[in-house]
Amino acid sequence: MSQTTAGGLLLCRAEPLAARPAAHILRERLLLAPAGEWSVLVPEAKPWLGGAESVAEVLAGWGAAVALSSNWPVLSLWWEEGRTGFVLSSGFRRSAAYAWDAEGRPHGEPDPDTMRVLAARLGLDPVLDLEELERLTRPDPAADGASRLLGVIALLARAGLALPAGLNPGEPADRLREAARVAPAAERVEWAGWRDTVRAELAVVEDSPLGPWLRGPKARLAGAAQLAAGAPLMLWAARRRSPGWLAAGTVLVAHGAAALAYDRARRRV
Repeated sequence: MSQTTAGGLLLCRAEPLAARPAAHILRERLLLAPAGEWSVLVPEAKPWLGGAESVAEVLAGWGAAVALSSNWPVLSLWWEEGRTGFVLSSGFRRSAAYAWDAEGRPHGEPDPDTMRVLAARLGLDPVLDLEELERLTRPDPAADGASRLLGVIALLARAGLALPAGLNPGEPADRLREAARVAPAAERVEWAGWRDTVRAELAVVEDSPLGPWLRGPKARLAGAAQLAAGAPLMLWAARRRSPGWLAAGTVLVAHGAAALAYDRARRRV
């Protein structure tokens, strides 16, 4: 698979209304569309071209950033140079990743527990669905990397995923972008500035199970911890020229600062 067919997308276990604020903070031009009970994010540009990171690294960094700013998992799907794979990000928990080569064989040294983690975090059947996922890791002369990823998507349909027409793994990034543009209820997501982004983020969090963490000692502790973790990550990512992890660090700093500021403002009310 050549660089011209490289591409990727993010699957968010949330409706577009909830996914939009988290996507804004990536500071990238993206297309957001409903995908059944999920949302799909498709990049309009190709930041992996001419950069230090591969499409896999870019999408993994974006997925981690979106997951850190939400309370639902994000599945990053990618394909490039004959390889395909996914990375599951869930807040501060360790990510789970798996990759296949062009012949559909495991690429590198994937964690044998990845499929079990995927099934558990996405609410799939721990017996039947897990058995199907584990089958994707076994030798199959009739399978290639793209079909393995399609197998993952087929299983996610049982968890409410319904991708718009044309958003298929293995398609070139340009074709994905055009398919996303004409998808029903699709919209463009662009950086709206820190003020609007923080406001949108707070509105989403207030309506989520994390609402009690907005005020009081827990909120102050969480905000300070996010700042302490995000600032060094931003510096490291800037030196490494890693836009994906820079976004993740930015999310942490933004959330930490917003949490502390919100708690202070609410105490004055």
